[in-house]
Amino acid sequence: MSRTSESVHLWPAATAAEGNLPSIWNGLVRHPWRLLALLCLIQIACWTVMPALVNVGPPTDVVEGFMWGREWVLLTYKHPQLPCWLLEISHLLTGSFRWPQYMLSQLLVSTTFVLVYLLARDIMGSTRALAAVLLMPAIYFFGWPTPQFNHDYAQMPFWAGISWLLWRAARDGRPGWWLVLGLVSGIGLYAKFSTALLLAFGGVWILYDTRARSRLATPWPWLGLAVFLGIAAPLAIELFRLDFLPMTYAAHRNAWVLAHRARLYYVGVQLAGLAAVPFVLALSGLLPRQPSPAQEPLQTHQAPERRAIVYLAWMGLGPALLVMVASLFTGTGESWGATMYNLVGALAIALLGRRLGPAELRRLTVLALLCVVGVSSAYAVTRWTSCNVLGRLQPMCWPARSISQTAEAIWHEAVPGPLGIVGGEDSVARLAGLEAADQPSIFTTLDRRLAPWITDQRLRDQGMLLVWPHGWKLPPRLQAWTAGLPVKTVLFDWSLKAPPLAIDFFVIPPGRTDFPGDPAGPPDPE
Repeated sequence: MSRTSESVHLWPAATAAEGNLPSIWNGLVRHPWRLLALLCLIQIACWTVMPALVNVGPPTDVVEGFMWGREWVLLTYKHPQLPCWLLEISHLLTGSFRWPQYMLSQLLVSTTFVLVYLLARDIMGSTRALAAVLLMPAIYFFGWPTPQFNHDYAQMPFWAGISWLLWRAARDGRPGWWLVLGLVSGIGLYAKFSTALLLAFGGVWILYDTRARSRLATPWPWLGLAVFLGIAAPLAIELFRLDFLPMTYAAHRNAWVLAHRARLYYVGVQLAGLAAVPFVLALSGLLPRQPSPAQEPLQTHQAPERRAIVYLAWMGLGPALLVMVASLFTGTGESWGATMYNLVGALAIALLGRRLGPAELRRLTVLALLCVVGVSSAYAVTRWTSCNVLGRLQPMCWPARSISQTAEAIWHEAVPGPLGIVGGEDSVARLAGLEAADQPSIFTTLDRRLAPWITDQRLRDQGMLLVWPHGWKLPPRLQAWTAGLPVKTVLFDWSLKAPPLAIDFFVIPPGRTDFPGDPAGPPDPE
């Protein structure tokens, strides 16, 4: 049955089974893309408004992204910089540091919803594709962590897009699909290097699948590969120029996780993030059960072919399972798997979709909307309470604007020129520069290797504002350097219950030449 005939003929039978559904619901289910659009709009609205209302300061990764984005470099010691460019563009377009990052994150999450829908529609029809997307809000990684826009969320639509484009290219064999696949795959590396893991799984599937393998006899996959290599080449050159610092950082981060986390910590976080999916499947009526004589499942589309289910399982679970196993031996950051569960809903519906009827779809819709609205509301209440009632200092509690304005005022009291560089304790120094009108650069960990935009000439010409929490132990290499400099301590209110924050500011005027050397080793990942 074609997708068109499905949408026209399916729902009269559904109406007969369920009774007269409201006209709005009828219109939505006759055109699944409308319900998909509604889900995306609610996702964007709730997860933009709720964090913007309660978060005084941006999350840690967001502040770092804003500060790096204004440098417009291709690569830092951590990651490629596409997410940071997007943050900088969002600021240039809106002039705000308060809400654009939250909307940006949700635009990418919603784009992921759409791309998963397109892949699932090709495999099992539009109604089951919609059901697959309706399961996604039940996955933790599409809700609570999304306000912290970072490389994991920037690469999310690329993973979904690559999965869809590869399926289409192997199915149709048309040159356009292969060329776009190469383009999207290359750009995906600029979001995060771990996109290469999905590409490796895709390459293995091409060799395994008979139809996909037959396409290798045509020139189009090879032209797509050429496009990919051409886009990835500048990144490879920059990686070599930086002496593979991102790989060093990843190894250091993994070693830190092994030393500070339980062996099964990463696996536990991933399983916890998926724990709500079986409950949603059960509540919606999609898990195996005794059939009800009063209502039979609707056969909305022929069952997906075995090769399609293999594809969804391989691309949707393969990378995640591999990283879980690897985490037992190498250590892995708890959020690094966030982008690897895009196809969980599609795989679940591919296996259980024969039970999908009008009642099941309606329950899935209600549960998806409850997940979005309920979890985002819980996020807002929890964050506000944590800062203002419990007095727990978290990144979102820091008064970012006040710190930036104070830092700039202190600088201009002592130096007539603009504030060009901020440094010190990184988390506070980034906040000091974030909303400063002079748009200063961050001297990351006071290490020129990690902040190549900071040169000796800039330090001599512009000086620097050092910032750190009051009582923070100054690294030994800087104690002699700052000896005798006047320190200004400022108190900042951040909670209705807790005492103010005390932050120290040191002005290093232009003209100094005795800047300390770079520390040995990569920075502490925490």
